Formats: sequence, structure tokens, C-alpha cells
Amino acid sequence: MARWNSCNVLQIAPDANRLWQFDAKGGGFVLNREHHGSSLPARFVAKSWSSLWQPKLNVAWLPPENVFLRVIELPKSNFDETLAMVELQLEKLSPIPVTQIVWTMQALPQPAGGEAAAGNLQTIIVVIAARNAVEEFLGKLEGRGFLADRLEVPFLDQLEMDGSSRQPAASKLHESGSEAEVDAWIYPLWLGGQSAALVAWWGGGTLRNLSFVTLPPAVDRTVELKKQLALLAWSGELDGWLTSPPNWHLVADPVNAAEWENALREVLSEPVRVSQPLPPADLAGHTARRAAAASERANLLPAEFSARYHQQFVDRLWLHGLGIAGVLYAVALAVYFAAAGFLSYRAHNVEQEVAKISNDYTNAIQLKARYGVLKERQELKYAALDCWKAIAEQLPEGISLQRFSFADGRKLSLNGTCGSDQIGLITEKGGFYDSVRKAKLNGQPMFNPNPNSSEQLTYRTMADKATWNFGLELQHTEGEP
Repeated sequence: MARWNSCNVLQIAPDANRLWQFDAKGGGFVLNREHHGSSLPARFVAKSWSSLWQPKLNVAWLPPENVFLRVIELPKSNFDETLAMVELQLEKLSPIPVTQIVWTMQALPQPAGGEAAAGNLQTIIVVIAARNAVEEFLGKLEGRGFLADRLEVPFLDQLEMDGSSRQPAASKLHESGSEAEVDAWIYPLWLGGQSAALVAWWGGGTLRNLSFVTLPPAVDRTVELKKQLALLAWSGELDGWLTSPPNWHLVADPVNAAEWENALREVLSEPVRVSQPLPPADLAGHTARRAAAASERANLLPAEFSARYHQQFVDRLWLHGLGIAGVLYAVALAVYFAAAGFLSYRAHNVEQEVAKISNDYTNAIQLKARYGVLKERQELKYAALDCWKAIAEQLPEGISLQRFSFADGRKLSLNGTCGSDQIGLITEKGGFYDSVRKAKLNGQPMFNPNPNSSEQLTYRTMADKATWNFGLELQHTEGEP
């Protein structure tokens, strides 16, 4: 039961459909909503993607006029063995050929002191229905958009409830050893538009027989009803379980109780105990719990219909998935084309603005280039003068400067001569080379303090004369940021 998230129970009536929806909570099914009407709400009965992780069980009540009931006793065994034993007896139990039926079974709980329990037997209700009637009923359900997972008969739950209420009395009778009483329970219903009733015969705490009787609308209906009940009683006497007059019980709502109680009192001339049946919602709840716990092998729904419904469910999920994917793709395309159109519109506006200012932009570029050239010339002029000033200030006496070269506005090359004994004025720490490289302008170093190999000081001495040269690179100019 834990694998089901919800259960729908549908009853098709001539006037209107009744649908109960139950939610699985706390190991049972709790009524969530109830619907009355000719049409069924698709959001309640249809299965969608959510049914994959929240399984939904659809149960439909099969009309009683399409059902045959048989009661048999079999040795207690597990479900599979019991199913096989019932299948072996189908030809004897079924009123129509076995190839033209669908069937299921329901094992009734045995009272603690009942005769069946004492004999290690179990009571089985075999439900048989004509295949063509079931297929016609399923066609009606499909026309209403209801794809059933199971077909059930509701009076099985009413019988099970009444049987469990009889357990204490049956146990008491068994312990006392007295003769077991027989009770006849009558459940009014409609069979094909005709007033009828299901008669359940209980003897020794065990269900003995299930039969249908009709209440004809003719004037002599009491005679016909008496004849039908007498035939059922004779059958019980022949089988040996009806050994005393039965106690009569009528389980009906107030409308049917008035009609049937008068008819039964007139026919039987015996007291009839009247009790209320389970409300339809409670009966549907019992059906939901029983169907959720039942085996898939015990189902009136033909296997080919179950397979087809499952395939339709899978196909519908695929189609919905493809539809959602198509919608998402269409939305993505719409967003893409909208974004592309918006960006194209912005690009067109920018192109128009560029076209409007292109002449001004070109003129501005030319003016900027001219300004840059003029500014560079101005900076080079002052840079060369600053370099000359720094060298003149640091040049020692007796040292002659042969060549002063200023290139690219940044690179300065110097070479000259001196006496051999004066080379230290240039090479020593704090000498001319060191002082020039550390020269400052406006508090900032003028030249790069880390010369490369081509800028390093080199000299050569020859007799009483020496030549020297080195390079300098301006650290920055006034035109640089």
C-alpha cells in the first residue's frame, strides 16, 4: 500500500457519476475530495509526469448485473496456490465458457471460532464476469477519460465488514458446542434497472452462499420473492449447512428498507432486523484499501487492457515531453531573434552616429597627431638642453668630450678622451659616469639607473692617453604620463 500516493474510486450511475479521491496517509487512505457529475475532472483521474513519483491507482466499480458470485471452501494455503486451486474449478463454477470470462477471487477473513477455521479451511468468493460485458464497460470508462487500473465489486467490502462483525458471535457458538445458527443477510441493489438484492447466507461463522433475488414490479411480487427464497433455502438444506430456520437481516438505506422490509415480512412472516449499510464514501475507502493491497494477478481488468493503458501513458508522457521541448525551443528562438533584432537596431544607431561624426573624428585625429609632433619636438628640445646642462655640470676639468649624440628623444651617447692618469675621474665611484647616471631634474632621476650592456661604460688606455664612452637613457620626458 505504501507505493500508492492516491486512489480514485469511480461509480458509474445512470443519473450521474460519483468519484472519490483518497490520499494515502498513515498506512491507509483518507478521503480528500468527492465529485458528482456526468463529466470527470481530468486533473484528478488523468495520469501525468507526477504519477511517476506519486503513483495513482484508478479503481472502477463494476455494475452488479455483470457479475456472477460463487462461494467455495479450500484448504488454507498461500495466494499463488489458492489461485491455482480456484482456476482448476473454474469450469465447474462459471456459468459461461471459461474462454469468455474474466475472474478474480477474494479470501474472507475467518472468525476465530468458526467451522472453517476449525477445519483448516478458507472461504473464497469467486467473482466472474463476461469478457464482452467488461470490455463494453471499459469502453464507457474510456469515453469518460477514465483509464482503470482495477475493476472491483463494492459489495465484497460490505460482506467483509459484516463478516468481521459476526466473529464474536461465531466464536461463542463454537466454544459452547451448540448448533450453529444460520443468518441470511439481504442487500438491496439495482440489477439492470430492476429492484433486486444480494442474499448472503452465513452458517457457523462462515459464508456459505451468495445469490441474487429480484423483486418484480408486478402485483404478485411477494409470491415470486417467496419462491426465490424457498429455492435458496432448499439448496442450503441439500448442501447440509441450513439445518434450522435462518435469522433474517436487511441491510438497506431508509428508502429501500421501507420497501423491502414490508415485502420480507409479508413473505417470511418472521421478524427482520434492519441495519444501515456503509455510507458510499466509507465503502469506497474500503475498496481503495483492498485494491491497493491486492495482487495484480487477481484483477477483473483484462491483461491486454492494462498493457495498452500503460503504453498509452508512456506515449502521452513522450508527447508531452516533446511538446514542452518544442515550446521551450520556440521560446528560445523568439528570445534569440528579439535579442538579435535589438542589438542590430543598436548597432545601426551607432553606425549612424559614427557616420555623423566621422569627419569630425578624422579632423580630431589629424589635429591630435599634429599636436603630438609639435609637442614631441618641444620636449626633445628641452630634453637635449637638460641633458647638456647635466653633463656640463658633472664633467671634470681636463676631460674632453669628443661626441654628444641624442637620438629618438630618449637615448644619449657620450664619448671622449682624457689622460691615462685621469681615467679614474670617470670610472671610480662618484666619478663622472656615476654622477651623470644619478643626475636629477626637479627631484626626479633623469636617467635609467640600470643600464643594459650597450649603455655600460667602456674605456681604453694607450700610453699617456685614454678614450671612453657610455650611453644613457632618459627615465622619462615631460610628454609622458
